[in-house]
Amino acid sequence: MNLLVTGAAGFIGSRYVRTLLASEAPEPPRITVLDGLTYAGTLDNLELGHPRLDFVHGDIRDAALVDKLMAEADQVVHFAAESHVDRSIHEAAEFVLTNVVGTQTLLDAALRHGVGPFVHVSTDEVYGSVDSGSATEEHPLRPSSPYSASKASGDLLALSYHRTHGMDVRVTRCSNNYGPHQFPEKLVPLFVTHLLDGRRVPLYGDGRNIRDWLHVDDHCRGVDLVRTRGRAGEVYNLGGGTELSNRDLTGLLLGACGAGWDRVVHVEDRKGHDLRYCVDWSKARDELGYRPRHDFTAGLAETVAWYRDNRSWWEPLRRRTAAQVPSAGAGRHTRHINPSH
Repeated sequence: MNLLVTGAAGFIGSRYVRTLLASEAPEPPRITVLDGLTYAGTLDNLELGHPRLDFVHGDIRDAALVDKLMAEADQVVHFAAESHVDRSIHEAAEFVLTNVVGTQTLLDAALRHGVGPFVHVSTDEVYGSVDSGSATEEHPLRPSSPYSASKASGDLLALSYHRTHGMDVRVTRCSNNYGPHQFPEKLVPLFVTHLLDGRRVPLYGDGRNIRDWLHVDDHCRGVDLVRTRGRAGEVYNLGGGTELSNRDLTGLLLGACGAGWDRVVHVEDRKGHDLRYCVDWSKARDELGYRPRHDFTAGLAETVAWYRDNRSWWEPLRRRTAAQVPSAGAGRHTRHINPSH
């Protein structure tokens, strides 16, 4: 079986690919990764020498390239996305082009070649702020940022291909991820890397914003359960079960890095900042056997230790963030095929 995974040079996608490559299943899939290697992606996240892995450098909006790869694929897991909320507030166009137009390009090619299931990986942010309780998969979509609006648009496009064409599309919506290899612009690695360097960290507003935290390994396990056991046309929430305010999380990170509150700078709150996200993941539990396995306290400690021990991975990426490297343009691609294939 040939699996096409988009965006797998990034945080979650690369972890998913490494998990599948380490699988001892009787017939593990051959994997083709398609990634544009934008500022948030790096080949250091992938095992390029693995005999079951091909890497293709290219843009998901490149229709000719996508069509060629889809003709060789049996299934798709679509991680590729612009995902940083702060960037979307100032650079919304790139989010629409990647998260909407890119998704549509992939869907069209998958439809032409009869590829499925097509797993579209999304976010709990499409539900907007949840005042109380947890958002089920039937909760109205009320995105607050250009990022979450573009992801909601991608979700609806994907589901429309099931309803219109009968295509096997499955959507996942996860809560906030943490773990190794997360790009250092996101909250946990941003704070950890700054604190390890003796720098101060920015806390939005009063820090009351609440997020549910999910270890990346649990998320990847959930995505693969949806791929292998999920139902066509369905949405599955994947939550972590650990709700924390940003202030409480900051306190934990300060403690893990041996720093005090004097290292925290309160900054003006982000525009459209949702107060609380929380998803009900009972559907994935009951239908697929999904359940997060990582204890948050242990998982966070392991994550901090990983960043402490892997400066050679994140320091170049942090410099890249400052340089604002543009994304690869459509129409440019390079394929690196393992010679054993």
